[in-house]
Parts: sequence; C-alpha cells; structure tokens
Amino acid sequence: MVIDYVKISVKAGDGGDGAVSFRREKYIAAGGPDGGDGGKGGDVYFKVDSNTSTLLDFKYKKKFKAEDGKRGEGARKIGKSGKALYIPVPKGTIVRDVDKNVVVADLSEDGQEFLIARGGRGGRGNAHFATPTRQVPNFAEQGRKGAQKNLELELKMLADVGLVGFPNVGKSTLISMVSSAKPKIANYHFTTLDPALGVVNPKNGEPFVMADIPGIIEGASEGVGLGIQFLKHVERTRLLLHVLDAAATEGRDPVDDFNMINNELKSYSKILASKKQIVVANKMDVANDEALIKEIEDMCKKNDLKLFKISAATRQGVDELIEYVAEELKSIPKEDIVEVDEMYGIEDELVDQEWNIQTEDRKDGKYYIISGAPIERLMSKVNIFDVESRQYMQKILKQIGVMDKLKEMGISQGDFIEIEGYQLEYSE
Repeated sequence: MVIDYVKISVKAGDGGDGAVSFRREKYIAAGGPDGGDGGKGGDVYFKVDSNTSTLLDFKYKKKFKAEDGKRGEGARKIGKSGKALYIPVPKGTIVRDVDKNVVVADLSEDGQEFLIARGGRGGRGNAHFATPTRQVPNFAEQGRKGAQKNLELELKMLADVGLVGFPNVGKSTLISMVSSAKPKIANYHFTTLDPALGVVNPKNGEPFVMADIPGIIEGASEGVGLGIQFLKHVERTRLLLHVLDAAATEGRDPVDDFNMINNELKSYSKILASKKQIVVANKMDVANDEALIKEIEDMCKKNDLKLFKISAATRQGVDELIEYVAEELKSIPKEDIVEVDEMYGIEDELVDQEWNIQTEDRKDGKYYIISGAPIERLMSKVNIFDVESRQYMQKILKQIGVMDKLKEMGISQGDFIEIEGYQLEYSE
C-alpha cells in the first residue's frame, strides 16, 4: 500500500522552568540566590530516510512531541535540555503548514534534515535577578512553550521519466522490460493502482529513474478515476513518454486519447503542460490499421513531437527508445518546482535572541537604532525596497517585541528607525 498524503501535528519540547534557590552557607547574607536556568526544550526535525518509501507509518501515528527541558536546580545548575525528535520521512516529501497554508520544506535529498519546530527556551533562575536593591529575588522565569505545528505531508515520487497514457496501453509492460520494476500486468483497467519506479540502465548515458504512473482518464484533474492523487506524481518528472495503443485494442482512437490526456495535464498544472513529451506508439506487433498509424504520425508532425513505434511485449524498438531518452535527459536540467516559503519559521528562530535599541539625536530628528543578531538575520532575508517584504519585516519586529519596546521608549510620529544602515520614518 502506498500512502502519499497525511496530516500530522508536531510539538517541540517546552523549556524547563528556572529555579528559585538560595545558598545555605554560613556568613552568606540571605543565603544568596543561586537558582539555575531551565533546560531548552527539544527541537523537532524531519529527516529523509532512504529505507522509507511511503508515509504509511503516519497512518497510525499522527502526533509527535519532543522532550521537555528539565527544571533548573540550586547551585546555578542548568536543567538538562530536552532530547531532539527526528521524524523519518521518505525522499520526495513535501511539508505544508496547514495553519499558514504555505509549503515549508521540500525534502528531496538523501539524509536531508529540516527543523520544523523549535524547542522553548529555558526560564532563567533567580540568580539572574539579584540587584543591589533586590538581593533576595524570590522568583524565576518559566520556560517558554515549544512551537506547535499542524502539518500536511505529501509524497511526490522523484523520477526522471514519467509514463503517461490511458489504462491498458502497455506502460507497465514497458517499464518491466527496461528496468527491474515488477508491476502487476493484466488486460484490464487500472492494473496499476500504485505508481511504480524502476531504474533504467541505457547502453550509453547515465542511469535514470522511470515512473509508471497509473492510467489517467478524462476528468482526472477533477478527481475522476484515480484522479489527481497520481497526476501530482508526474510533476517532478523531467520528461514524459506518452504511450498510445497503436492497435486500438479497446476501440479507442489513440489520437483522441493523446489530446484528452494532454487536456488533463494542462488542467491540472501548467508545469505538466510544458514538459517535453515523446510519443510512444505501442503494440505495433498487432497494429494492422495503416490509416490509424498515419493519423498518429501526422499528429506528431503537427505538434513537432518525436515518435517511436514499439512493441513493449516483444521489445521491438524499445532499445532505440531508451537510448534516445538517455540522450535527451542530458539536456534537461533537474528543476525545483516546489515553491518553499524561505521566511518560514524565522520568528521562531529570532524570538529568543537578544537585540538592542539605542537612541541618537541628529539634525533631522531622533533616531532609534535597532541592532543585534536577530536583526541581522532578519534583514538578510528582507528586500527593504519591496513593499511586501517591508510589511513582513514589520510583522516580525512586532512578534519579537521590538515595536512594543519602541513605544515604551516613547517613539512618536516623524521619528526615525535605523536598521542595518537603512533609515525608515516612523508612523503610527
């Protein structure tokens, strides 16, 4: 069984609370505060596991939580940090944040790791809060909550070449002949219920991965038949082999089939519609209608498509097809077609880091100069000249507390904010 879409929730560990403690030594006034900090909560990561090929495990477990940080102790002992949680996923997994409706990760490399939820910072112990006027602080910070995310995981096969076409046109037979894949082959519709992958080793050129995509029919882009659950697998292929039944063994017109399939690809995705195709007229060993073959040839000429006439069952023309495909792949680069939100999670990353605001009176007005590691990190992601990017910057500054601090410091209309060398006029 192939499970290629699941919804799960993940929760990073909470930070441990800081400790309230006092030294119990003779001659130490009021004992002296020595409460240690709480430990950091464990982070949650996804990690590509080469031994996993489906999302089946997530069918039975949908909630994941990392370990919490431990509470601080006396003698300034820091609590133990929570253990990070690594969730194995198959290569080709796309991660989407349900609440924000954005794609946050494209896990397509062997061993790739992605931090999806940060553990909460441990609270500071009372040793941090002693001052000359407050020598006996009887309080400490609570640990911060770990990030919690509601996610969708979607598996898209990573193949170089995709076989598309109506059911029973011979795709399964073709992939079984040119690779080690062993799909179920029979003379009825939807024999292939799960996409099959096979590695093809041409005589010349690099090995490539071929995917046998289950039969696509009219209305597939709207969910008819096996529907879009398999159309999405075609998206990541670099080249399509459009397999036609040249013998019309089921009474369908292969040219009509070709047009219908391409309409479905176009309806589902512009990316699919633009992919290079090679037309494969299969079952030539039993094709007797010369007029029908001529129609296929004319269609390919009209659309400037390369045509191969083969018989997958007898291997007629198959080797020539594979060598041509291997040569074509040399000139088709692998593309990252998934748009990942590069700014995702930056607020989680920055919220616990230290920043500073200094004021300076200049000839043209009062300046509030914001600096620190999180500000540098934020500005490395921001295009200050883009309106949407500036809006995002303001959103993050608000989330990490900068805007509240500016108001607390008395910033007013017409004052200036300086961030990493850029000056912005403040407005309410």
